[in-house]
Amino acid sequence: MQTTDRNRGPVSPPVSKDDMELARLAQRCIVEALDRSKAVTITLSSESSDLPPVELPPAALKLIGQLLGLMSEGKPITLMPSKQELTTVEAANFLNVSRPFVIKEIEEGRIPHRMVGTHRRIPFDGLLEYAKEMQASRETALEELSQLSADLDLDY
Repeated sequence: MQTTDRNRGPVSPPVSKDDMELARLAQRCIVEALDRSKAVTITLSSESSDLPPVELPPAALKLIGQLLGLMSEGKPITLMPSKQELTTVEAANFLNVSRPFVIKEIEEGRIPHRMVGTHRRIPFDGLLEYAKEMQASRETALEELSQLSADLDLDY
């Protein structure tokens, strides 16, 4: 189940401690099943009706396992196709920056895009790569600051 925030798009509802534990146990079962077989049959049970077994390919089970892992950690989850294109507003919300900043980064060639008429469309894969590069840059700067602080004996 998902709710929608006008500014941020789909947002996962908070996960309870019980749901986190169920997700952890389910993930463990899926990982064990994947270790043993190429395709696994999963049976969904309900008190009101008998459902037929569902056979899933390993790739789908792997994805479900990853989702359950994130859910067990209480992390929010949003699924998006990798070929998805975002508007500048959506990209800014994803990066947690302003739209003008995203446009500046596009114009300086740091974020890939294509034009659709007068509108910019940003491939989600390109945006993820940009976000990873920015995170690595921040970590490097933090390490340099930490080293400089140690060199100057500025304990904080």
